[in-house]
Amino acid sequence: MKRPQIISVLCYLGFLSVVFSFPQIFSPGIKKLGVLVPALYGTLVALHFISCVGIWFMKQWGVILYACIFFCKTLFAILFNKTGAFLYFSIVISVFSLVVFLWFFNKMKKNL
Repeated sequence: MKRPQIISVLCYLGFLSVVFSFPQIFSPGIKKLGVLVPALYGTLVALHFISCVGIWFMKQWGVILYACIFFCKTLFAILFNKTGAFLYFSIVISVFSLVVFLWFFNKMKKNL
């Protein structure tokens, strides 16, 4: 199946968000939260990138991983009190993306 245009656009946005999130791993704001917090946040960013690659190739595991990372990143932001307008904007975009991905979920491939 050819990838729908809306999924391509949402994957581009996902890749862009990874590019902008990556420098935050090394920011002083994340480092002062704890010793392992940058590693945890870096893992979440890397898994977000991997999920976007899976969705780009129309794989169901990409959507499942995207949903898990969405909830983990939201929980991370709430636990470490990183709430604000950007978080709410990101939640709206992620929920919209998740709805679109789930709309095409049955048309995606089940294999790796």
